Amino acid sequence: MKTTMPRDPYEVLGVSKSASADEIQKAYRKLSKKHHPDRNPGDKQADAAYKEVQEAYEVIGDATKKANFDQFGFGGPPQGGFPGGGGFSGFPGGGHGGPNIDPEMAEELFKRFTGGGMGGEGPDLGDLFGGGRRKARPRGRRQPAEPIEAEITIPFHVAANGGSISIRVGDDEIDVKVPAGIESGKKLRVKGDHSRPRDVLLKVSIEPHPYFRRDGNDIILDVPLSLAEAVLGGKVEVPTVGGERLEVKIRPGTSGGTRLRLRGKGINGGDQYLVFKVIVPTGEVDEASRKLIEEFAKLNPQTPRANIHWA
Repeated sequence: MKTTMPRDPYEVLGVSKSASADEIQKAYRKLSKKHHPDRNPGDKQADAAYKEVQEAYEVIGDATKKANFDQFGFGGPPQGGFPGGGGFSGFPGGGHGGPNIDPEMAEELFKRFTGGGMGGEGPDLGDLFGGGRRKARPRGRRQPAEPIEAEITIPFHVAANGGSISIRVGDDEIDVKVPAGIESGKKLRVKGDHSRPRDVLLKVSIEPHPYFRRDGNDIILDVPLSLAEAVLGGKVEVPTVGGERLEVKIRPGTSGGTRLRLRGKGINGGDQYLVFKVIVPTGEVDEASRKLIEEFAKLNPQTPRANIHWA
């Protein structure tokens, strides 16, 4: 099956082979942000370009890997360390049955390929000619870097419904995914990547809303009513935190402070409550209106403080 060789990583990142580590990293960060899937949702071409940028940086973003690529290309260093494959059939006794080389010849061969002698430095001849393997040195586990801590203020609607916002931390612009229903004081962790190896830990605060209030997963909305609407009833259009506008029915005789529940219209399945506020006319009432109110009071007698303990 025919395989396609990946593009030259220098060409992918748009840098020369003499580019410094900082120049390579800057080019990577710029292209990584440009083609990031969060900025190009559903764009397969951008997704492929993003993966190609990651693969290119994986090859030349590390000094050791870059040196190997510059010397050997994608194929990597020759297997076995010497030309001619795994056997030394060109020398006496060097067939596939195992090496059987005269010590003096072995020393001379060793000098040719390493430029050194048979001293204590360099590979052991038993490894070269006896097929032995050295044990890998155990590496200490690298401790994760401490996260960068910052504070973030999230719009009320984004905190309620979830979404994504962009913030700047130092020189980095970061896309933050906000889960629906997050509350003030909570923390969001944004994982690091090649361009920003440290995580970012964000302490959340939420902007107040002009008219919505929050109680856990419930939303509260004050709804002013005229005196006539409160007495006679009617219909009022109200907004919901999810972005809808609903027409609700006001029952005749609705008092101030009465609550109406909109089931499931809050946060994460919570409810939205309408709290009605009866607004009476301000200023002086004309004589005709006064007589009408007095007549209304006679026809509809009330004792509003009858059941209040302090009355």
